Amino acid sequence: MSQVQLRKLFSPASIAVFGVTDEEGSIGHALLQNLLVSFKGPVFPINSNLQSVLGRSCFTSLADVAQEVGHSVDLAAIIAPAAEVPLIIEACGLAGVRAVVLFSEGFRDSGSSGARIERAMLDVARRYHVRIIGPRSFGLICPRLGLNLTPIAKQAPVGNIAFISQSSTICASILDWSYNNEFGFSSIVSLGNAADLDFAEIIDHLSTDTDTHCILIYMEGMRNARRFMSAVRAAARIKPVIAVKAGKALTDETIALAQASPMVGDDKVFDAALRRAGVVRVQTIGDMFSAARALTSPKRPAGNRLAIITNGGGPAVMATDLAVSLGIEMPSLSAQTISDLNARLPRSWSHCNPVDVLFDATPDRYRSSLTTCLEDENVDAVLVIFAPSTMVEPSSVAQAVIETAADTKKPVLTCWMGEMQVRAARGAFAAARIPTFRSPENAIEAFEFMVSYFRSQHILLEAPSSFSNEDEPDIENARLIIEAALADRRKVLTTLEAKAVLAAFRLPVSHSVMAHSPNEAMLIAQQLGFPVAMKVESQDIAHKSDVGGVRLNLSNAQAVRSAYNEIIADVSRLASEARIDGILIEPYISKPHGRELAIGLRCDPLFGPVITFGEGGQVAQVFNEKSVALAPLNQRLIDDLVGRARVAPLLEPFRRMPAVDRISLNNVLQRVSEMACELPWIRKMEINPLIIDDQGAIAVDARINIIAHVISSEPYGHMAICPYPAYLESSWQFTGGTNFTIRPVRPEDAEMVQSFVRSLSKDARYKRFMHALNELSLSALARLTQIDYDRALVLIAVSHIGDEEAVVGIANYAVLPDGETCDFGLVTSEGVRQKGLGARLMNSLIDVAHDRGMKIIEGEVLANNPTMLKLMRALGFEIFEHEEDEDLLRVVRQL
Repeated sequence: MSQVQLRKLFSPASIAVFGVTDEEGSIGHALLQNLLVSFKGPVFPINSNLQSVLGRSCFTSLADVAQEVGHSVDLAAIIAPAAEVPLIIEACGLAGVRAVVLFSEGFRDSGSSGARIERAMLDVARRYHVRIIGPRSFGLICPRLGLNLTPIAKQAPVGNIAFISQSSTICASILDWSYNNEFGFSSIVSLGNAADLDFAEIIDHLSTDTDTHCILIYMEGMRNARRFMSAVRAAARIKPVIAVKAGKALTDETIALAQASPMVGDDKVFDAALRRAGVVRVQTIGDMFSAARALTSPKRPAGNRLAIITNGGGPAVMATDLAVSLGIEMPSLSAQTISDLNARLPRSWSHCNPVDVLFDATPDRYRSSLTTCLEDENVDAVLVIFAPSTMVEPSSVAQAVIETAADTKKPVLTCWMGEMQVRAARGAFAAARIPTFRSPENAIEAFEFMVSYFRSQHILLEAPSSFSNEDEPDIENARLIIEAALADRRKVLTTLEAKAVLAAFRLPVSHSVMAHSPNEAMLIAQQLGFPVAMKVESQDIAHKSDVGGVRLNLSNAQAVRSAYNEIIADVSRLASEARIDGILIEPYISKPHGRELAIGLRCDPLFGPVITFGEGGQVAQVFNEKSVALAPLNQRLIDDLVGRARVAPLLEPFRRMPAVDRISLNNVLQRVSEMACELPWIRKMEINPLIIDDQGAIAVDARINIIAHVISSEPYGHMAICPYPAYLESSWQFTGGTNFTIRPVRPEDAEMVQSFVRSLSKDARYKRFMHALNELSLSALARLTQIDYDRALVLIAVSHIGDEEAVVGIANYAVLPDGETCDFGLVTSEGVRQKGLGARLMNSLIDVAHDRGMKIIEGEVLANNPTMLKLMRALGFEIFEHEEDEDLLRVVRQL
């Protein structure tokens, strides 16, 4: 959605309402009434069957508005019957209205006829570049503008929190609930069924909105995971994004209840996606606002070590219990801190963390204790708890805490228990931007949210490539194996084929040979060497041991002959319908210090390939406690995946067993990530067991399910997170010997990009960014460096002089909503002008845009920028007058 359309949506100068009625209690009547009370601009009721409503004349059409009033309309609200909506959207398009909030029902959720109406509506909307919130939207509220485009009479209080919801009832509840709390809103948006606008576009807008400091989301599902991940990752780099994701217990009933009937997937995968995107996921609406209290604080914890100061032992014990269960560290206070507290507190204080300052604690006692704890190097943050006392006035203690907290960089959280006596104190904390809570548990949970969010910022900086720097895999061989199986109309690879695919990606696998008779099994076992393992081979059996299909540690030929017959008999009895292809003979892997692990790869219907890690063997089927991560992975993301698994402690030394070879384990997970990127045919893969010890790892068994996949021009289109496109990197050298690398930007390039912008002349910055600036804002910097490499591309030219690197040029494009046009920008430093760098960057950008299916590349150039206009002509761009700004020219090239 263009910035112009977004401005019209969130700050319209005028609004037309289709479907108003004079029936009290109807949505059309309530909507108009709220607008007339709240909105300061003109409102035009449209209903051809009414003369007037609520004292306002009704118009028969948008054309009548223009003819009779001579006024354009920025935003349309529609409550008309579904069948009339396509024609209304067309009328909006013809009248220049580009933003619509659709309240009407009766679209795809009502059956095939409604789905046809929705398709017709969207076809018309795309033709006229009209964007739609809804259908079944609850509306839109922008309190700072006095805009209440909802049927609820209450206006939300002004603040800096934006709330996006797929549920109308949740929106209504939040609106009512907000009056009993200290929160205010920059905007509230109800997406409804999200036929057109979804989370991604709204989050894109809110990420750059200076009035929004925190984004809250209630979600039930989504349709375009890649766009969502791109938008929310960029937003989370700038401001906290907090989400409640409903629908953990997926049943037909809960899916039917979801307002938007969105595409939903595995909740663990959703959790992994939100984690990768830097989103703090909470479980309840109340938790959402607790997290917002903590995360809108300007101070950030350096770690998770928390000290507690309290005037009562009970609340501190409750807080400590929860902190320990959540993995929050309750550190021992330093000797110096204990000594200082001994000098300042009564002799009966607790002499440890939590610091009990006793029930009669004065403001000065709280002040000195807080000062001392904040100075302790073992402490990252402090929670101050106060239980009302007739001896001390709560507000005076609060003021002491506020004054002390102002002089530290460490976050201070507060819990003033009770209600009436402490209400003023809570208000003072809110005004001072100190997170405050009603219960110790709420405060502890909020601190955990705070720690989680700031840790996630490191995850957000990761932009893994599709390949590691290790031995390149034989992708072609793996593809040929899969294509041959698909040609045979098979959906499951044989074990030998699966192991061959793993081997093509340089994964260590055990050697297997197929036997079709007892005698053949004996001969193969003798050639491999005893002891051996034997396993049934059947595409119809996923877990061989469940049907008696495995024999281990066979040490002689007679044992092999007997085991062959036993396996055939057991499998025939326990899985009578399974087709037996033969018996696999392989060396028995004996690792006394080995741990059995399971590593999986599966295709989630929403987020694409996800990697799972956990315990292997039969234990995996009992507990099913696997950690999950979205591909692609790199070293940091692998460490995070392994560290979250239940099996992680078993990988360390224990019971005289040395730690496993983490380098080998990391290599296996990196190779599985490569398979996820390069083999979109894999529907499900499981390596179980992967046996690993201090000497290395080996995949003993593997199963791969495949599915036909059409390769598109969209790179890595099967993935929610596009890998870093390392293949676009190239080297170049100026005459004179300066070396340059032209490559896609990475998130960690942010500081180097900012330095480049600062180094530009005032004139160069203005010509590139169309307004005066000294440096990029945090939001602009994030949008330039934290990108979806499919949806946008930023190429930077980096000079290499000795060990020093510096950005000397940037070219970028962003795909516009039509999916066929991209908008570009270009700037180079003064020191490399007239040396061909700008042309080289643009040609690289144009080539990528063409390869990715773009048909047009266009941009805006200041009319007084002859150097850029000359370059554009040389590159084959046509130059046109700008429709809205005479100081600008449009440059367009067909691709």
